[in-house]
Amino acid sequence: MDVTSRREPPRIGLDGPLGGNAASMQATARALAQAESAEAVVLVEGISDQIALEALAAGRGRDLAAERIVIVPIGGAHAIGRFLTRLGPPGIGVRLAGLCDLREEEIFRRGLTEAGVGTPGTRAEMAQLGFFVCVDDLEDELIRAVGSAAVEALFEAQGDLRLFRGFQSQPAWRGRDPDAQLWRFLRSSSRRNQRYARLLVEAAVARDIVPRPLDALLAGV
Repeated sequence: MDVTSRREPPRIGLDGPLGGNAASMQATARALAQAESAEAVVLVEGISDQIALEALAAGRGRDLAAERIVIVPIGGAHAIGRFLTRLGPPGIGVRLAGLCDLREEEIFRRGLTEAGVGTPGTRAEMAQLGFFVCVDDLEDELIRAVGSAAVEALFEAQGDLRLFRGFQSQPAWRGRDPDAQLWRFLRSSSRRNQRYARLLVEAAVARDIVPRPLDALLAGV
């Protein structure tokens, strides 16, 4: 996939801006309220990661609340050190796991070392600590797992295919790599991104093609 070029064009406001700081802060606060009594805490970058993992757990027949496993969206990779310090060995000492994007791998690795959780020098050593890396990110993992044709079929079932075709016809994206188009369309709206995080995971579970970082993370907690 043309990973570099797919990030060049600006955001498109098809149904709202990217992000959502208020929603992110509320989701983090709700999760942290449960963290101190948790058996394990999974630290993820954002709400879409939380939704994806919760959908995967449900698809695997697991009840995370009953297991006292809490998924905490930390609001971006640069906050990892603060959360590791609060919840890990320097803080309450709860069992930790996590998920990050490829471009944030070094930030997570450095945070784990500085917080005294471990000293991972490689991705494999991060995995041994329960922290996994998406290549390139959650959306990319899910698009590759499910396949572009199946993602478009899901758009059609959800009434979004016409909107996607309109996006594809925009000059900046016309003729581009289909997976890159799907990636930008999902990322162009936080609401859409969060909705399809669940739907794509459900599709992956139904076909037993869940991306390895998500599957391995959930299996380890």
